[in-house]
Amino acid sequence: MRSPINVAVVGTGFGQKVHIPGLQAHPSIQVVAVYNQDGAKAESIAQTHNIPHFCTSIEEVVGLKEVQAVSISTPPFLHYEMAKSVLQAGKHLLLEKPTTLSALEARELYNIGLKQNVVATMDFEFRFVPAWQYLAELLATGYVGQQRLIKIDWLVPSRADATKPWNWYARRDLGGGALGALGSHSFDYISWLFGDVERLCAHLSTAVSLRPDRTGKMQPVDADDSCMLMLELANGVPCQITISACTYQGRGHWVEVYGDRGTLVLGSNNQKDYVHGFHVWASLAGEPLTELEIPQRLAFEQTYTDGRIAPFIRVVDNWVQAIDRGISFPPSLKEGVYSQLLMDIAHQSHQTRRWLDVPKLTNFLNP
Repeated sequence: MRSPINVAVVGTGFGQKVHIPGLQAHPSIQVVAVYNQDGAKAESIAQTHNIPHFCTSIEEVVGLKEVQAVSISTPPFLHYEMAKSVLQAGKHLLLEKPTTLSALEARELYNIGLKQNVVATMDFEFRFVPAWQYLAELLATGYVGQQRLIKIDWLVPSRADATKPWNWYARRDLGGGALGALGSHSFDYISWLFGDVERLCAHLSTAVSLRPDRTGKMQPVDADDSCMLMLELANGVPCQITISACTYQGRGHWVEVYGDRGTLVLGSNNQKDYVHGFHVWASLAGEPLTELEIPQRLAFEQTYTDGRIAPFIRVVDNWVQAIDRGISFPPSLKEGVYSQLLMDIAHQSHQTRRWLDVPKLTNFLNP
């Protein structure tokens, strides 16, 4: 029997909803500390979840000798400095997406992790959802033949209500926007399922340009709530992506893959839970689409009311195995750098209104 890995949880919004229950559900993890800058909140959360230590600074967190690893689920503008402190302290890292505010920051974290010989994992949880894993298996067998077109729609209402309060999500400089929240996932799973991106063209827009702050005063919004992207993959296949967080009753999240032998479609129209509800359909040689049964061997051992917890537990298990092996497994900070690089280039493309080439990741990591 191995000793549990002692983990501190930094960030108590998404952290309290997903990270704490997911980490505490894993038999090889012991949550020993929690961070919130408000001491009273930190203490209350620690007591609620039976966590022995509470901290109000990242320095306190990494200064605890019993802490071996840290999960970070704070807003993206805090990721770089916090993750840097964790890695420099020689602690293993589990980091929420988007990775940082720039690919240069992400690359620095990646290099620090290599130097410190610690394991860093990104929470790109779609890689661990059964329907997505089945799609990956079918693609690996060449089910659709020579790919001709990939089409992705991700249309949800999370920012559709214009009265939803103004916060960091409304500010591009703090990492807000649909590209960061949703596109970071899409860029990761495109790389996982289909390979490298050769070049891209992006148009970002903001439908809700004002939101009320806590006092009721209207504040400007400069973060995107919709994104349209065109990608050319390294193998020449075109990929079209439409992402929006401001669509009432949007179609949900769909990935369509068209080839010379057939078609694969993965999708969910769930508007409230972005993990629950995925199904896979297939067609060969123009036959009608037929739903495929997802193999039981890929099913979650346990599901939760919040669909994000079950795949997060698999992310944690991947992290634990990597720590035991002493080497980072995908999705690692390397994959986090690539997702961030594509996000940076998407912003540049929008600003310049041009197609832009995407450098090879190895070239970017080793300039």
